[in-house]
Amino acid sequence: MTRFHCEQALIGGTSERDVDIMVNGGRITAIASGVPPAPDAQRLYGFTIPGMANAHSHAFHRALRSRTQANRGTFWNWREVMYRAAERLTPDNYRRLARATFAEMAMAGITAVGEFHYVHHQLDGRPYDDPNAMSEALLGAAADAGIRITLLDTLYLHGGLGPNGYVAPTGAQRRYSDGSVDAWAERVDSLRPNEGQIVGAAVHSVRAVDPEAIAGVATWATEKGAPVHAHVSEQIAENEQCSAHHGCTPCQLLHSHGLLSPRFSAVHATHLSPTDIALLHETGSTVCMCPTTERDLGDGVGPTREFADAGIPITLGSDSHAVIDHFEESRAIELDERLISEERGVHTAGDLLRMATATGQQSIGWHDAGTLAVGHRADLVTVALDSVRTAGADPSDPVATSVFAASASDVRSVVVDGRLIVEDHRHLGIDVATELAASITDLMED
Repeated sequence: MTRFHCEQALIGGTSERDVDIMVNGGRITAIASGVPPAPDAQRLYGFTIPGMANAHSHAFHRALRSRTQANRGTFWNWREVMYRAAERLTPDNYRRLARATFAEMAMAGITAVGEFHYVHHQLDGRPYDDPNAMSEALLGAAADAGIRITLLDTLYLHGGLGPNGYVAPTGAQRRYSDGSVDAWAERVDSLRPNEGQIVGAAVHSVRAVDPEAIAGVATWATEKGAPVHAHVSEQIAENEQCSAHHGCTPCQLLHSHGLLSPRFSAVHATHLSPTDIALLHETGSTVCMCPTTERDLGDGVGPTREFADAGIPITLGSDSHAVIDHFEESRAIELDERLISEERGVHTAGDLLRMATATGQQSIGWHDAGTLAVGHRADLVTVALDSVRTAGADPSDPVATSVFAASASDVRSVVVDGRLIVEDHRHLGIDVATELAASITDLMED
């Protein structure tokens, strides 16, 4: 039995003071507010919120940060650097890089990650002796960093969708393809996740997966009851290619082959039609927005007002890790909308925090996380209210302070499943800055 005493904590949507939280077996067993700290309590100074979920990550993209801005930072320059990184990954160096990346997430208050994983095989496309060597590297990296992981094992079969149909994968893309949806399913079925790990599925995109294979992933996810995600309408060119070849939008294509459901998350969903939005609503699907990546790549701003009006849940991802900061991702949902509409207040601070916590955890399969409540996983993230960013804010509204003023640097401590992994802004198991520098230099420098 472990006891935590929070100076302030978010309980049932309300900030309460002097909160005592009892934990056993990684779960919250009792909560009491307005009580003095017990002698044996671990003191948490600041505002404690539930653990946040990074619903969309490509761990190896962390190596790209600041390296893709040459030649005015065009998309093609970004893509060239990304493929160079993908070509150099091995199970060993990927585990080291992902371990440091996931530890950076932990330091930012992220307690679970949805890893959209598509680099499966050797550079020539042949499987490793262990066909899941790269998947196991990611599972091990999350365990090393102390956070939960949902491995969204991604189907990627084609190199793109051209005027004459699907084209074969080339270069680094050969690492991504299992050859068929049946071969993908056989490989994924051989994974054996441990506690704190979920295996889900993903369709990379309608450019990389044909309709028959989309249906195969949908069937697999339904049979397993697993979360399933897909990149959807990130750029206008994707919509144009899908319309030219299939006569419909990507969202409509995915729906017609059974992918949309309450377990489905549409990642990016930047350029959707009213029909697409209606389909997401009718099927109970979720949208995962990645504002800092969408800014970095020049994708555009998604229709978050329309999502909110339709009651479509929104979650957050750091995607290419231009930054890893869910306070920045959450407030970007509202601030980007303000730029488009010239109005304030479409999304409240409470709405934005739920995107980062409860809704995000649910979208990657952790339905017992994201809320500080008895019976839920003991994920406690404490935000400093006395930093240069948060000092002087309204003490009666720490939610607004966290969302609109704080940064990842203000995360003082992190508890995952009852275990303290970040204390005084420091990861207790990994020298994160040193490991990031070493693993990225090893991967990217000639």
